[in-house]
Amino acid sequence: MKKAQRVMARLPARRVVGTLGVMAIFCAGLAMTSVDACGDSGSQVQLYGLVGTYVGSVKRSDTPQSTVLMGSGGLTTSFWGIRGNEDLGGGVSAIFALESFFQPQNGAQGRNATDPFWSRNAYVGFMGDFGQLTFGRQRNPTYTAESLVNPFGSSTVFSPLVLQTFVTTYGGTIIGDTVWNNTAKYTTPNFKGFGATVIYGLGGVAGSPGIGNLGFHLSYQNHGLTAVLSGQRVRYTAAGPVGAQYAYLAGAAYDFKVVTLYGAWAMTSDVSTPTGSHTYEAGLSIPFSPADFLLAEWARTQRSGPTPTTNSLRNTASLGYDHLLSKRTDIYAIYSYDKLSAHPTGNTFAVGVRHTF
Repeated sequence: MKKAQRVMARLPARRVVGTLGVMAIFCAGLAMTSVDACGDSGSQVQLYGLVGTYVGSVKRSDTPQSTVLMGSGGLTTSFWGIRGNEDLGGGVSAIFALESFFQPQNGAQGRNATDPFWSRNAYVGFMGDFGQLTFGRQRNPTYTAESLVNPFGSSTVFSPLVLQTFVTTYGGTIIGDTVWNNTAKYTTPNFKGFGATVIYGLGGVAGSPGIGNLGFHLSYQNHGLTAVLSGQRVRYTAAGPVGAQYAYLAGAAYDFKVVTLYGAWAMTSDVSTPTGSHTYEAGLSIPFSPADFLLAEWARTQRSGPTPTTNSLRNTASLGYDHLLSKRTDIYAIYSYDKLSAHPTGNTFAVGVRHTF
């Protein structure tokens, strides 16, 4: 080790950085080993992710024509990540995760040009019998809760519930991203299926509360039942003073073995302007075999406000068939219907593939 340090000391600065990068990738590649060769025997580092893409004809209700494209992700947004933990003793471990979205159809980093490099997660913290406490850029627990109570999971392309609440082009009612910056998040230990999460995003503005996001989340997963209850406040800046939106979510899913049923309700209220929304969702998943699933979901959002442009009704529905080729690879076909008030119907047809590693 000392000899290696002497060699590194004699390398030019740029070469040292490049060498360290190669070493980091090598360490991350030790995903399947129980002992980290790059550190202490009590440490582990893993490389993991998901690659997915779809091809389809896409048309929303408020677009004049359909677009034939190859899209990123589909049922799940493509990402890769590095995570690790170190045993600190006393049942406590230090943990970290660095995760990045990417677009396999063109090789671009992030979901779009505005994403940072570690766009999906970038946090460090501690885990033990007390639960988990982490700090950094972290996934919004409201988005995680939504993925548990609809058959299309976290899909920002095909899930009507996610589209109508988080996707701007579909008039997403919840302000803010599916990932929050500058957050501290605490998750309780699981107690007979019950769990709770509190997340707070520091404003970082001198002399002002700034953009301080706050969320409280409850969940239950046991005996075939999944139930979620979430509430969050998101502050934002506009032309005037800082505004704030409150969003609430309640949902459940129950596995009857022959079919899993889903249902959810979401509401938003902007305290700065008299605008709000109500979203209702229902869905099902039918397993025809251990490898074949029929997915169906519908969502309806009513937006209300003081002007005709802030009043609208949107209905979105998706029907899909998912076939597992293996434990890590699946293919699917999906049809989506979209209807926004005062606009013609939009129809989307797509086929896709996912692979986890």
